[in-house]
Amino acid sequence: MIKAVIFDMDGVIINSEPMHQKAYRMMFEKFNLNVSEQLYTSFTGMATLPICEKLCEVFALDHSPQVLVDSKRYFFKQLFENGEELKLIDGVLELIQHYHQLKITLILASSASMANINMTFQKFNLDPYFKAKISGAELKASKPHPEIFEKAVTLSGVSKEACFVIEDATNGIIAAKAAGLFCVAFDGGHSQHQNYTQADRVVTDFKSLQLENLKQLFEN
Repeated sequence: MIKAVIFDMDGVIINSEPMHQKAYRMMFEKFNLNVSEQLYTSFTGMATLPICEKLCEVFALDHSPQVLVDSKRYFFKQLFENGEELKLIDGVLELIQHYHQLKITLILASSASMANINMTFQKFNLDPYFKAKISGAELKASKPHPEIFEKAVTLSGVSKEACFVIEDATNGIIAAKAAGLFCVAFDGGHSQHQNYTQADRVVTDFKSLQLENLKQLFEN
């Protein structure tokens, strides 16, 4: 029986990728970085610091990774505060409310900074539904490392067998499976060029994850 669900945020709860991409592109331009689409896509699901560490390594930068992190977060905050369009993904609020009404524990496990998580949760009034929020930016290791999901299970207070993860990115799926969790990949078309072959199931809409459909989903 499912007692807890662990949600990713970007690409699962909100369609933030266009805004993140814009903020990253602004940061790339500031530091004169010619980042290929292939390299950028490989970052999906990772926290900002390890992304910036990789950029410093690839481009042999004299700047510290934290300087790049601060720049990217500044641009993202400016876009957010200036009313850049940010929406909940279709059907996700209904799913969150559905689980909440059924007393299923909800945990957020996102690579986003806690500042971005809190801005998003405040904007869409999501705090009442979630028991805990975890930012990968505050952990020792980023996705695809399993640390964030191991912590999420602990905070949920249930066994691994009684919960599952909803992810949209290759790095997140790898992390969930490394933590020994059942992982559902949400392929909503918001995260490009991701590999879902390691996920246990792939869904394209959230109705598939309502309680009446979960037994069939887990058994197939």
